[in-house]
Amino acid sequence: MSDDDYDPTEDDEEPSGEPVELGEPRANADLFGHEGAEQVLLQAYLSGRLPHAWLISGPRGVGKATLAFRFARFLLAEGAGGGGGGLLVAAPTSLMVDPSHPVFRRIASGGHGDLLTVERTAGKRDRKRTEIVVDDTRTIGAFLRLTSAEGGWRIVVIDEADLMNTNAANAVLKILEEPPRQALLMLLSDNPGRLLPTIRSRCRKLALKQLSDDLMSRCLATFRPDLSAVDREQLARLAEGSLGRALELANQGGLELQRSLIRILVQLPRLDGAGLHAFADKLVRADADQSYRLVAELLPAWIARMISSLSNPLAAQPVGEEGEAMRRLASRRNLDQWVEVWEKITHLFAQADGINLDRKQVLLNAFFALEEAAR
Repeated sequence: MSDDDYDPTEDDEEPSGEPVELGEPRANADLFGHEGAEQVLLQAYLSGRLPHAWLISGPRGVGKATLAFRFARFLLAEGAGGGGGGLLVAAPTSLMVDPSHPVFRRIASGGHGDLLTVERTAGKRDRKRTEIVVDDTRTIGAFLRLTSAEGGWRIVVIDEADLMNTNAANAVLKILEEPPRQALLMLLSDNPGRLLPTIRSRCRKLALKQLSDDLMSRCLATFRPDLSAVDREQLARLAEGSLGRALELANQGGLELQRSLIRILVQLPRLDGAGLHAFADKLVRADADQSYRLVAELLPAWIARMISSLSNPLAAQPVGEEGEAMRRLASRRNLDQWVEVWEKITHLFAQADGINLDRKQVLLNAFFALEEAAR
């Protein structure tokens, strides 16, 4: 099924009603826009020579985990049989497993004995660690050495695999070098370049592309019919082809924060000091942690889009005040200079968490760096 074939709103030109949950990847029966990648996995299975390790990469929230759990469900539902449909049974044409299937339900609830998920675990203050540590990956070897509970595959999904620290990565590398029989590892990564080259070389690579603007708009019309067409269009642009990210932004007030940012940025090269301080004060309140973290992503992303407009003048550009602000700022410095500003601000936000800097001062310094560059 192609983007053109899928239309979640074909019977509802003007959707209305309550938001629809996309669902956690392990419980999500729907896959949007990655039919080609699905067929790569299916054909590898049908060939009877399924690689023991896959590196599934792509932008955050684009559907990597959804695809991985879809494949895991398929393999565990198919059982221990090799590829192909046999002489009397037609070969499957997709990885779809009916949500009523026992394997689907058990994976959705996290209760399947032949599937292990590895991800960042909680550290101090019950927050997720910034990396996957060796204790998280040490369980993989013991899991794969066990006999399959149902005589089929043993499957490991490593989410955010590029966040493995050195010890964790080396533990995974040992398994990849000598994989057990009937075992499958799927490493999911937003940034595969951060993985050890030796890990990358031992995996079959499958890169997921961004969803098209048209598909994004149609999906958002289904999952957030309460949003206006203008809001859906802006979310699609901010999320850069990631449906999961678009829904996350919508649910966390990302549109409102983005508009607040634009109101400040259009003032450059001279900022309104009082307005900037008031904005920063709202973001450092005890109940505003999520909003602060969103702004720490949205501001560098806005600068990155401006840099992109410098390097690719033919790319689609924002309109109105935002577009004018981007063009005005872009003309003040060359490409390399703006890249330096982006790196400085990105590093500043990263330091805020790493060494517990004062968040208000971090926010102010980020905007002051832009103001200085814009003069």
